[in-house]
Amino acid sequence: MSGASAAPVTLLIADDDEVTRSGLRTLLAAQPGITVVGEAADGVEVVEQARRLRPDVVLMDVRMPRRNGIEATRHILAEADGSGAAGSPRASGPPKVVVITTFENDDYVTAALGAGASGFVLKRLPVRQIAEAVRVVAAGEAILFPATLRRMVAARPRDSADALPSAALTGREEEVLRLMATGLSNPEIAQTLTVSLETVKTHVGNVLTKLGAQNRTHAVVIAYESGLVVPGFAG
Repeated sequence: MSGASAAPVTLLIADDDEVTRSGLRTLLAAQPGITVVGEAADGVEVVEQARRLRPDVVLMDVRMPRRNGIEATRHILAEADGSGAAGSPRASGPPKVVVITTFENDDYVTAALGAGASGFVLKRLPVRQIAEAVRVVAAGEAILFPATLRRMVAARPRDSADALPSAALTGREEEVLRLMATGLSNPEIAQTLTVSLETVKTHVGNVLTKLGAQNRTHAVVIAYESGLVVPGFAG
């Protein structure tokens, strides 16, 4: 997936700190399989740049002026019309959003995941790990850290507004969602349940549709916040 022969992933970087933003651009542009097409200094600019540049992935800081990364994520996912960057092989659907943050327990991160971000990375990670996260998300997968996500969601108060949608999941769909919450991939879920990969994909698709979730990570956030999956669940 990360081979240099594959078409490069186009990346837009958003961070209000110029030094951080410039450093990320320099380091990530040097990674194989990634082309940095632009950068933005705040949440209004990143939406404008995403609309103009149509990147495959947006690396999104959450604490930015004018518009935070949560609202910027919502705008980007709502406005995208399915056109990718020039020459991009991933020109279907909106850009994927990867949140980049300093603190694991940042409430903004959980909210951004709920807004449709595909995952998050920590700024202190080695650049090769951030680059791999960008590639993984561009390929249509999610970056999920179950233990960290459990801690973040456990710290947030729940109320009745967080209840699961009225469209009830079947028993098997709930089982699949719980396994998703442990970070298992579709093949791993298929092996655990002794069913075919296609069956798992069907269940995952049904879960996303019924929950109104943008992606797997969003579905897991909904599951935790609704109480369907409790923060201490270990799978």
